[in-house]
Amino acid sequence: MIYLDLFWTFFKIGLFTIGGGQAMIPMIMTNVVDKGWLSENELIDFIAISESTPGPFAVNIATYTGIETASVFGAICATLGVVLPSVIIIIIVAKLLSGFMKKRAVGEVFTGVRSTVTGLLMSVFVTLVLTMLFGITDIKNVQNVSVDYIGIGLFAVLFPLSFLKIRGKKMKPILMVIMSAALGILCYGLCDYFGVPI
Repeated sequence: MIYLDLFWTFFKIGLFTIGGGQAMIPMIMTNVVDKGWLSENELIDFIAISESTPGPFAVNIATYTGIETASVFGAICATLGVVLPSVIIIIIVAKLLSGFMKKRAVGEVFTGVRSTVTGLLMSVFVTLVLTMLFGITDIKNVQNVSVDYIGIGLFAVLFPLSFLKIRGKKMKPILMVIMSAALGILCYGLCDYFGVPI
């Protein structure tokens, strides 16, 4: 039954991911694409949309996957699945383990978990760059590379700029998102208008 499958898949993703919505991306990519619910390109497009729209990333992507797969009830099942583990864990921690969290061993476990999350986020970053800028979806098969020169140019300018501005607290992240979207629309729109192949 698709509804139970959506709920259980996103429940596992919510249960076994530590480090926020972005840390879920590798598990989401593996489960959602392997089950055929979304294509890799659809998922990558929606990751970009989820990052720039209000609301938690995990909820956005679960809801979208559910609605694309099994309409509104599918969206409800997937969203409940991804949220429920966090609710359960927060209740348990708040009721039983608040003193336990101050123990040194627990802190060391979370240090290891943070390193793992950093590795997962780097994996997502590399995957998105290879897919979006070079059209490489399988690292073992790189014969059909399609280079997006406009995307590479925008990436080369905006990535370092966003990192420096956001880290220095001189520009709000939402302004960076709006500026990036405007530049993307302008560059790709001009190329389309003048018939420049992309």
